[in-house]
Amino acid sequence: MRSLFVAAFSAVLALPSLAEEKGDLAAKLPEAKVPLERAITASKASGTPVSAKYEVEDGKLQLSVYTAKGDSFSEVIVDHKTGKVAKSEPITSGDDLTAAKSQSEAMSKAKTSLAAAVSKAVKAHKGYKAVSAMPSVKDGRSVAEITLMKGADSKTVSEKLE
Repeated sequence: MRSLFVAAFSAVLALPSLAEEKGDLAAKLPEAKVPLERAITASKASGTPVSAKYEVEDGKLQLSVYTAKGDSFSEVIVDHKTGKVAKSEPITSGDDLTAAKSQSEAMSKAKTSLAAAVSKAVKAHKGYKAVSAMPSVKDGRSVAEITLMKGADSKTVSEKLE
């Protein structure tokens, strides 16, 4: 039992902290030339955009949009410098599939597009850049949690999708 605890504790210590992730993203974000809402629009050829985020993957900035088309889901990687789709891969299992299904459900109830919600949040918070948009259903209503950054400062705002 003790070895299980030690292994679990060690695994937790190995995970980057949220503060480290935000710090990494803040350091890499100046490389981004494409606003999140433009990447959402670019991904439409692969299906309905259901979430989007900038992230640091293997030390490199990446712009990822999850899309839904029927019962299929894809992760669309958009070039953060040109706004063109770099690649699209099916999401078929694991936590990514669970997240995509939940986000798709939230967007199926939405009357406002994810891109429009992000644009509204960015306009309301001058100087901030949207780095993620994650829809969910809260109290039976679709909302998008939009994380905004300005340098190392970040905040998350909620936009109604109805």
